[in-house]
Amino acid sequence: MPVRRRRPTALAAAVATAAALGATALATAGATTASAADVPLKDYELTWGIKQSYRTYVATYAQGSFTPSDGATQADGNGAFTFVDGTGAYDSATNTVDLAFTGSLAIESAAHGFALTLSDVRFDSEDAEITADVTRGGTTEDDVPLATVAVTREMKDMATTLTEEAAEVFGSASYSGAAGDPLTVERKEAPAPSPTPTTSAPTTGPSPTATATATQTGSPEPTATGTASSSASPTAGTGASPTATATATATASATATASEAPAKGEIADGTLDWGVKESFRAYVVGDIAQGRVTVSDGASQAAGNGVFTFKDATGTYDTDAGRLTASFRGAVNFKGHETGGVYGLDLTLSNLKATLDGGTGTLTADVNSLGERSEGVALADLTAASDDLAAVNDVVTVDAVAATLTEAGAEIFGNYPAGTALDDVDLSVALSDDAQLPDGDGSDTTGGTGGTGGAGGSGTTGGTGGGAGSTTGGTGSVVGGTGTTTGGLTGGSLASTGADIPGPALGAAAGVAVAIGAGAVFAARRRRNGA
Repeated sequence: MPVRRRRPTALAAAVATAAALGATALATAGATTASAADVPLKDYELTWGIKQSYRTYVATYAQGSFTPSDGATQADGNGAFTFVDGTGAYDSATNTVDLAFTGSLAIESAAHGFALTLSDVRFDSEDAEITADVTRGGTTEDDVPLATVAVTREMKDMATTLTEEAAEVFGSASYSGAAGDPLTVERKEAPAPSPTPTTSAPTTGPSPTATATATQTGSPEPTATGTASSSASPTAGTGASPTATATATATASATATASEAPAKGEIADGTLDWGVKESFRAYVVGDIAQGRVTVSDGASQAAGNGVFTFKDATGTYDTDAGRLTASFRGAVNFKGHETGGVYGLDLTLSNLKATLDGGTGTLTADVNSLGERSEGVALADLTAASDDLAAVNDVVTVDAVAATLTEAGAEIFGNYPAGTALDDVDLSVALSDDAQLPDGDGSDTTGGTGGTGGAGGSGTTGGTGGGAGSTTGGTGSVVGGTGTTTGGLTGGSLASTGADIPGPALGAAAGVAVAIGAGAVFAARRRRNGA
């Protein structure tokens, strides 16, 4: 049984003890200085959905249920799970966080005969992983690693990769190395303080100026996200007068209102980031297809055979109605299976168009496959996390839009069945000519060959539902193949910000463990074309 790690609890206790005894007394007693780098954290929340297809399987095919308790919750519509009251520490020496959360999640299905509970969920950015205690059949296994995490500065929508242990826990071998749901770790905002104590304060007490100065130079409030170096942080207490604050707010508000774009109109510009499907990209350049990926007409691809960025958006928007239609310039070509100068795989996607209406929509593209061109093929159904299309500085940004393969898309991609999860879509559109778009994920190059991936393998399609031989079954994504490439995950060191809290975290994990096996996607298509 793995050794349980209890660093967050131990660190919190150590900090409390140090506060009680006094730093001077500890130094006199010869205490080590290692803990001086630890800043206690509290009031954090962790949101993670495990894997969308797994939740769908449990709730539909298995006729099962998810039951959160002890403070944990689940989003509406069989959504992601949130665990609360996260406590732990930020290590300013290594720039990492270690947090433990309360709440438990019971997962069970009488129809398929499984029951398990996840509790004591933990996030460790140094190890770049999510762990939980897993209870099955009356036995609890502590700190089971469920997923590795690509740690980011903001700690929001971090990519996760399910582990071999997670595959065993959730009952589907196909989950090992598969992409999990994105992970977000953030501090719960405390409610704004009531103005009553200020208005009822005795007139003989200290003046507002004196109070502000004491807060600035003294120790921070217990509810602050960090308790060290309060005087170095400009947000620890500015001592600004109410008059100055009111003036600045009024001025900023008036300026923003004057420059806001209308609620509906034509899109001025925009970008769309989409990788089609990570395992498919790896298959194309791997040992089976031995091909290449090429972008053109203004599109770009991120380094390491990464995602594609399509630019120069045109279209229309209506932020009040939550509607958006945007077409993007750029093309990507996948080519492989060469025999005597003839390619068994030659697929080009261009003129991508995304539509959203109330949080759902479609991603279409012009498709040229082996010389046969089809325009406006609906490749994926889109589902955004929210139906809100509010603009910030005249830019509408919708990230992590879930994309699932349509029936028409399944015809294009051969052995990938309809309903297969594709890479998420990120899009940003400018509503005015002077709006500043965020940087895309793609590189600055507009051509070239994608990076080399691992062997794609022959691939199979995962089953739907839980058979007798599976603990929990699963809807099975297309992850088949014998070859996988695993990046070296070196942990999530968070570079120091000069402030007293780790978030937003500055660093990122150096690599992510990724399974890139793929099916023999074009076997059926080659048969249809007589190849």
